[in-house]
Amino acid sequence: MIIVSTGLIVGPVVHAEREIREYQGKPLDPFDRAYDNSIRGPQHVDIDTYRLEVTGLVQTPQSLTYQEVLRLPIIKRAVTLHCVEGWDEHLLFEGVRLSDLLAMANPRKGVRTVIFYAADGYSSSLSYDDSIRLDVMLASKINGRVLDAKRGFPFQLVAESKYGYKWVKWVTRIELSENLYKGFWEQRGYDNEADVKK
Repeated sequence: MIIVSTGLIVGPVVHAEREIREYQGKPLDPFDRAYDNSIRGPQHVDIDTYRLEVTGLVQTPQSLTYQEVLRLPIIKRAVTLHCVEGWDEHLLFEGVRLSDLLAMANPRKGVRTVIFYAADGYSSSLSYDDSIRLDVMLASKINGRVLDAKRGFPFQLVAESKYGYKWVKWVTRIELSENLYKGFWEQRGYDNEADVKK
């Protein structure tokens, strides 16, 4: 069944959409959750001034509005997010491929790392090879609903098979680098690869 989005975005206010709770015969965890494990609490991003920057080792740096990002091809994927704290949640993510965004910026030779920066000062990274191999997504919706401040509006990274601390919320900038990079939790001893242990 295809559900057509009717949500409207006016500044930072998002009108509620009907939540999808099952996808391809599997139940989905709820969009709303009581807990928040971000470093500075939910961020309220002004969509009127928001720009997604793609910088670093690129030939064509990008500065894109929310709507410009969403003009890229949209994909849907049900993915399980695993947290190092021991919990997980299975959700339907909808958004754009990171590879499509990076293609617009024309990466230069020698790129090893993709660094993601968030509105709250958080950051993390993936190897360039992993970001392509895993078909990483920047999600704008979960379970058919536009992200809210707690869920990471306007965009959350979706990095299947990586632990949740790689799933950066409130993404504001993506930097391509030739150097390795350790983000907020990685600097505090978390594994920089963050592969989910089967």
